Amino acid sequence: MNDDGKVNASSEGYFILVGFSNWPHLEVVLFVVVLIFYLMTLIGNLFIIILSYLDSHLHTPMYIFLLNLSFLDLCYTTSSIPQLLVNLWGPEKTISYAGCMIQLYFVLALGTTECVLLVVMSYDRYVAVCRPLHYTVLMHPRFCYLLAVASWVSGFTNSALHSSFTFWIPLCGHHQVDHFFCEVPALLRLSCVDTHANELTLMITSSVFVLIPLILILTSYGAIVQAVLRMQSTTGLQRVFGTCGAHLMVVSLFFIPAMCIYLQPPSENSQDQGKFIALFYTVVTPSLNPLIYTLRNKDVRGAVKRLMGWE
Repeated sequence: MNDDGKVNASSEGYFILVGFSNWPHLEVVLFVVVLIFYLMTLIGNLFIIILSYLDSHLHTPMYIFLLNLSFLDLCYTTSSIPQLLVNLWGPEKTISYAGCMIQLYFVLALGTTECVLLVVMSYDRYVAVCRPLHYTVLMHPRFCYLLAVASWVSGFTNSALHSSFTFWIPLCGHHQVDHFFCEVPALLRLSCVDTHANELTLMITSSVFVLIPLILILTSYGAIVQAVLRMQSTTGLQRVFGTCGAHLMVVSLFFIPAMCIYLQPPSENSQDQGKFIALFYTVVTPSLNPLIYTLRNKDVRGAVKRLMGWE
């Protein structure tokens, strides 16, 4: 570690990811827990991707988006968790400057993409419940693929702009990132110049890609609840709550932690708390998504039975 004077981290060629070094006895436990959840994420999401591809009954708009969500979760966790596991296992906690840039870019891009994709999925549920007679017209497969592509493009475009703003500022002094992966608020703390403009940009983009999607999702589900209350069929009610309930659980697990991290000004007091919140939505949430959709969804259970030859 070199903190004798102000040195731009790019010239040193690496950062030190402090992570959970303040709790050395916790690192072994965290390693085991994170590894278990990461393996659950890989197995669960690969299972959904393969199942959606093999079973023709799942070639519907809802499962086009679910397949995208599963692939997204695979990429999202892989952008930070392997590095975290390496850092938890041994004393070496460095990441190259280029590696940090790449990690920041993909974490931002994939996180933003998930925000937009969850809005698209809520729109799909809105049309299915509130406009059932027009569903096949409004949610044409070509339009669904276009919505999915738009989600990915918006995420990667936003990240390109935002990550470049972060790495333009001089990151001076010691190059210890007080986090377990390269993320914007932690990197801004290393700057030797005023970062209020960057913090404002972060707040605005977070509002656009976190608050607005959340408002749109809640609006969709408000309309869905009204439509459900008018239903007379008990079977219809159960089916709606089955599919929509799963999506609402995923939305809650993703948006609530994201709001806690990105919609509050950075402060030293909240940094340690922020690490554990970030650990939840980067490790736990992606592993729970396949379980939520599989256990609460008759279509997926039916596809599993057909794949196993039980039907």
